[in-house]
Amino acid sequence: MKEYRFKIILILAFTALSIYLLYPTFQDYQNNKSLTATLEATRDKVQKLNPDLSKDQVEKLVTLVEDSIKIADPSILDARKKRVKLGLDLQGGMRVVLEVNTGKLLEKIANNPDDVFKKVLAEAQKEALKTDESVVDILGRKFLERNIRLSRYYGTIRQDDAEIMDELTKSSEDAVNRAMEIIRNRVDQYGVSEPSISRQGSRRIIVELPGVAKEEEAKQLLQGTALLEFRLVKDAELTYPIMQRIDDVLAKRTESGVKDSLGNDVASLDTTTKKTDTTSLTDSTSQLSEDEQRAKFQVEHPFFTAAVLNPQSPFADAYVSKDDRNKIEYWLGLPEVQKVIPDNVEFVFSAKPFTSEDGKQIFVMYMVNKTPELTGGVVTDAQANIDPSTSTPVVNMEMNSEGATDWARITGANVGKRIAIMLDGVVFTAPNVKGKIPGGRSQIEGSESMEEAKLLEIVLKAGALPAPVDVIEERIVGPSLGQDSISSGFSSAMIGYIAVGLFMIFYYRQAGTVAALTLVLVILFIMGILAGFSATLTLPGIAGIVLTIGMAVDANVLIFERIREEMGTGKTMKASIDSGFSRAYSAIIDSNITTFFTGIILYQFGTGPVQGFALTLMIGIAASLFGALVISRLVLDVLVSRGLKISVG
Repeated sequence: MKEYRFKIILILAFTALSIYLLYPTFQDYQNNKSLTATLEATRDKVQKLNPDLSKDQVEKLVTLVEDSIKIADPSILDARKKRVKLGLDLQGGMRVVLEVNTGKLLEKIANNPDDVFKKVLAEAQKEALKTDESVVDILGRKFLERNIRLSRYYGTIRQDDAEIMDELTKSSEDAVNRAMEIIRNRVDQYGVSEPSISRQGSRRIIVELPGVAKEEEAKQLLQGTALLEFRLVKDAELTYPIMQRIDDVLAKRTESGVKDSLGNDVASLDTTTKKTDTTSLTDSTSQLSEDEQRAKFQVEHPFFTAAVLNPQSPFADAYVSKDDRNKIEYWLGLPEVQKVIPDNVEFVFSAKPFTSEDGKQIFVMYMVNKTPELTGGVVTDAQANIDPSTSTPVVNMEMNSEGATDWARITGANVGKRIAIMLDGVVFTAPNVKGKIPGGRSQIEGSESMEEAKLLEIVLKAGALPAPVDVIEERIVGPSLGQDSISSGFSSAMIGYIAVGLFMIFYYRQAGTVAALTLVLVILFIMGILAGFSATLTLPGIAGIVLTIGMAVDANVLIFERIREEMGTGKTMKASIDSGFSRAYSAIIDSNITTFFTGIILYQFGTGPVQGFALTLMIGIAASLFGALVISRLVLDVLVSRGLKISVG
């Protein structure tokens, strides 16, 4: 047995390593069963104790429990990261087609874009939807048709249109390439297994995200421009008079019978949610019924009906129901309303609504400076954590030295005031500055779960998109379909293995039994290698494993036939095994090497499922060669050395 010691140790080592690498997959399966049972019990308990809670409120509480469990036991996330990953076709997920908004990019880099520019750009964007021609080319052509030089909006007066067009084309190409890099970085940090990110045409990006079930979360990940801004919130003394002027303008529109695009004269928010101090406004109507007073107030004060103030608050933050938000945004965009709003301020909304006592979704509306005090370009790091004082998810940010200096200056000059931390045009939090903040550290609150905070961390760390991206097409592959694929693939692999194993045992007797048992170890090695290299198993990958089983059997058939031929010459079993393996080596190696090179080519030039098939094929070839030439040979040699008679058919 001493001469076989090295091979035995090698086989045992590979077997132990494969089991070790596959253990997280088993652990993740057990964790999912336990976590699902716990969350179901929690959901039932919450619903039983709080029957008045809405479905969304219950799910938020369950999500918080899930976050706490995962934070308390890091092994859950660790097992999830190390498990055998499944592709889009096996576990479901999302397929999204994105389009880089070149029009927004061209508008952003233009010099003083006027109404003429905006009109031509709108025409170019509309035409680009119907043709493969780029927005840049269409824009250049339309300016040429109007005898307008591009230098009016781009470049310098000394540049001709051809030079400017080259620069704009390059900027557009760079924007798409940079968007792909940023999206890929975000997806990688998000932890999606084997995502597929590819370019289609001049401005479209196709993204496949296996295992992603939260549609809105994925959209935020892919579409978030990550424009981080720190803006000063205006005081009530400045905000309320502007709101009053807006209310007066809208009241005059109501008196004249003007209707908005929604077909409404007035707003309809239930003022019991947050009440405005309207005593002085309703004194003259005290003799009217409550309903009559409310109707009169809605007519006389449409803005304050939809944008409700809290008389107990020192701030002029307005509370707008989710149903009335579109109405408020429409009103704020009216030309006559824009005239009474100073050019240096604007109204913005909170990122997330809160739920009022009567179950309504309420957004907070702030008036902030248009010009940010600081932007996200100074952020060097972001980290999602649990705030120990509030036990809520937060994102802590660190700034570079320049940003830290500016942040200390800004906070020092605005003590007692609020600074809104905004991402992509919405307010996440608006803390009150209690004192000068040195060191460049700040915190973003407002995340409802740790997963949401983690998503925000990823978006901030990955950087800002050069231009917005729009979702052109999205397709959800449900987990049930993925489960059907897994079941079908597993069934086909098992049927193939059983059929081949029975044939080998029937035809080659004891030698065939050795080959069939060796295949079990081969499959174990394949799965272990997939787990070890964090590769992804796809449906074509399962097909590659089935093909590998066939190639492994083919190698054993060649070996057994050579052994049978050698036994026919009168050689002993041991001599026949030695000669049989020697004669079969060249044919086995040649066929497997050529197939392996084919796999390399498929992996190099293929995408998605083709790569999955190629990867499992290459791993399977290596494992099957080891099984046929090392494991089978060792077992046969050991059996012969012990004097056992081996039949090869």
